[in-house]
Amino acid sequence: MRQVVLDTETTGLETSQGHRIIEIGCVELVNRRLTGRHYHQYINPQREVDAGAFEVHGISNEMLADKPVFARIANEFLDFIGDAELVIHNAPFDIGFIDHEFRLLKPGHPSVTQRCNIIDSLVLARAKHPGQKNNLDALCKRYGVDNSQRDLHGALLDAEILADVYLLMTGGQTALMLGGNQSKSGGSNVSEIRRLDPNRKPLPVIPASVEELTIHAQKLEEIEKSSGGNCVWLKS
Repeated sequence: MRQVVLDTETTGLETSQGHRIIEIGCVELVNRRLTGRHYHQYINPQREVDAGAFEVHGISNEMLADKPVFARIANEFLDFIGDAELVIHNAPFDIGFIDHEFRLLKPGHPSVTQRCNIIDSLVLARAKHPGQKNNLDALCKRYGVDNSQRDLHGALLDAEILADVYLLMTGGQTALMLGGNQSKSGGSNVSEIRRLDPNRKPLPVIPASVEELTIHAQKLEEIEKSSGGNCVWLKS
């Protein structure tokens, strides 16, 4: 099962006001494992970034002046996501902007939802934690995900953080697959996956002491008594 965790940054909040995408960040999951493959691209929106949006992501008009327009990266972006299931926090916002970009290129262009299944992690979080804050920072705190580098929003960083949050929130694996370095079809290169030294000394095995074993046995007896004879550890 291939999933792509996706985030965007934009010039403003509403496509109806002519706002555009300025950054796309994607992280790949295969069978609920991070593979190390990602897609990341800054985009020239051919318009000014709103002051309010700049305060959120810190991406200036000057930074975007020499970046490609969406038309130049549209195909490599579609090639990367393919028909993967997309995981997006507050999906209607990002999907609305992506669909808007493709409609500007070709009126009547199929929606992303016609191409991919969408999981909205905000909807999942609200169902799992009703009545609580469920923005990305709140979820990081709740699940112990390090977001110390998130002084400003950034599409790739937010996608990486969301991948960890999503896997923890849904009870899955967050480790990288170690099947070799892989590169994506466009954007910046993949960071190297570091492996353990094969010549390292084996980890020491420290057996439990007699006192620890005795305390453990007493605890199992207490569980057996309080559960009415249903302590599973005594049945194995």
